Amino acid sequence: MSTTPPQPAQPHLPPHPAGDHPEGTTRAGLRPGRLGVGAIVFFVVAAVAPMAAIVGASPIVFSANGVAAPATYLLAALLFVVFSVGYVAMSRHITNAGGFVAYIAQGFGARVATAAAGLAILTYTALQAALWSQFSVFAHDLAAGKLGLDLPSPLWMFAGLALVTALTVRGVDVSLKVLGFLVFLEIAAFIILDLAIIVSGGISGNSLAAFDPSALAGPGLGIAFLFCITCFTGFEATVVFSEEAKDPHRTIPRAVYYSIAFIGLFYALTTWALGNSVGADAVQEAATSDPAGFVFTIAEQEVGTWLATTMEILVVTSFIAMLIGFQNMFARYLYALGRAHVLPHRLGTARTNTGTPATAALVVGTGLAIILAGFTLVGADPITVTFSWLLSLGTVSLIVILILTSASIIAFFVRTRVETSIWKTRIAPALALLGFGVVAYLAVTNYDVLLGGQGGVARWLLLLIPLCAALGFTWASIRPTINYQAELV
Repeated sequence: MSTTPPQPAQPHLPPHPAGDHPEGTTRAGLRPGRLGVGAIVFFVVAAVAPMAAIVGASPIVFSANGVAAPATYLLAALLFVVFSVGYVAMSRHITNAGGFVAYIAQGFGARVATAAAGLAILTYTALQAALWSQFSVFAHDLAAGKLGLDLPSPLWMFAGLALVTALTVRGVDVSLKVLGFLVFLEIAAFIILDLAIIVSGGISGNSLAAFDPSALAGPGLGIAFLFCITCFTGFEATVVFSEEAKDPHRTIPRAVYYSIAFIGLFYALTTWALGNSVGADAVQEAATSDPAGFVFTIAEQEVGTWLATTMEILVVTSFIAMLIGFQNMFARYLYALGRAHVLPHRLGTARTNTGTPATAALVVGTGLAIILAGFTLVGADPITVTFSWLLSLGTVSLIVILILTSASIIAFFVRTRVETSIWKTRIAPALALLGFGVVAYLAVTNYDVLLGGQGGVARWLLLLIPLCAALGFTWASIRPTINYQAELV
């Protein structure tokens, strides 16, 4: 029987000067015990935005790997399941809102963890800015086409950002109510479409050709797999909300597996139905010829114009739900980094009445507004530049974090020996490390595809990844008070 080693000594945290905290806040702010399994799953599902992911990504996956798109989504889900074996085992010993950075701290120490913190800030700033830019175009087109309200795209973007920031500042309870309603509508719309196709049989008659291994291993598997992986961004919410979970050592493992199972099966079922509606032999060409209208056309043919119109509206609300999830998550990230003395300690405060990291939420909203204003003022195209450049950068940066986390799981269990299962502590994390390494290779070698066929100056943004990591590592080297306060039990 293994014994738990004593908790590592933590550096002394200097007290804060009187009056240093904003009114209504306190140092130990996040309110424990408020989020159950369902609430955390909601945040994860909202962050992956099922409606936007299916409408935006599935045509690319079909175009790259044809009828095998559903199996490709399942393959991506399998990689996250393997990753979660070691991650769940480690989650029983760590509870920290610092996300994967807290895990890396326990595996490799504060310097590598702070390098990862630099990557995390880059990742979630880039991803959110990219998604807000894309949202502005969808919102403008919907309002102009359906309501005749032709307002500038940036107006929709900044109005949406102000709304989401206000909801995040108000607290997680308000965000959950909005998320629950919006996510329910997204899922309901696809259930209606899926059932209609299954009942009618589509052109392919509910064929299972999509799951034929020979179809999966096509020449476009690498590109398709890469885009399927991007549909799981937001998975880290299961870690970030751990301090607010009810019995986190039971809630978080359940939320992890429920989230992956729901997302993977939902993507697979829906793309299987879409493929059967068009036909196994025709779906690749249909997705390639009209990616923007691929899902809407099927919805109109299978159910009616009303569902296609409803889904066009829900794509826009899906972005709002996704960005509520992301901003709540990123605010807690900054809160944990402020508490750990990586960032200014005022970020590590939360309101006493709601347990909300309001200061961090305001900083996230303000930072995104400044970045998006900069791209807008220089006249950057919201899709081909702002969205494509920043989404690609954020995606590669996130993959690097997942690689570091996989390696840190192995290092943690080698050092502490608090678990005895070879599968959980060595084999599964090593397989995840290998899998995400392959994904990183695919992302870098196919970076022009991620950019929508662009290259040139956009590739230079990749240098921000080693630069942010180096800045974080250097900052930790000269700041000995950094302490990630992970709870070892």
